[in-house]
Amino acid sequence: MQAAMQQLVREKNICVLATCRENKPYCSLMAYAANADGTEIYLTTLRSTRKYRNIVENPAVSLMIDTREAMPRSRAMALTVEGTCTPIEDAGKQQLVRAQLLAALPHLQEFLAHGDNVLLCVTIRSLLLLKGLTEAHFATLA
Repeated sequence: MQAAMQQLVREKNICVLATCRENKPYCSLMAYAANADGTEIYLTTLRSTRKYRNIVENPAVSLMIDTREAMPRSRAMALTVEGTCTPIEDAGKQQLVRAQLLAALPHLQEFLAHGDNVLLCVTIRSLLLLKGLTEAHFATLA
């Protein structure tokens, strides 16, 4: 089941990112790309945003990826991803991630060129897949 969860991470490109700072949760709709094995999720934002300030203070994040647009809600899948989100500092990895984001999400070109832009990597720790209303599957990545 873990392979199916990681495949869902790779197949989709939109999620809800949940961050928390000073015990105040905050959600953001985000476009993303994933690495080839579905263990990392790449995001981009501006340094001036609340979500970025939250991540700098508390890198523990959760993401929700779902299939509600592709099937009846009674059969939809919702994947909760827990991980650690950090800015990508390595110039080589920045170049690769920027290219991957642009290939998957060409509408981000102008946004990625913004001077305040920062690339982020969520290293996935665990996945919880809910299929339909009651079937749940959990996997830990390490």
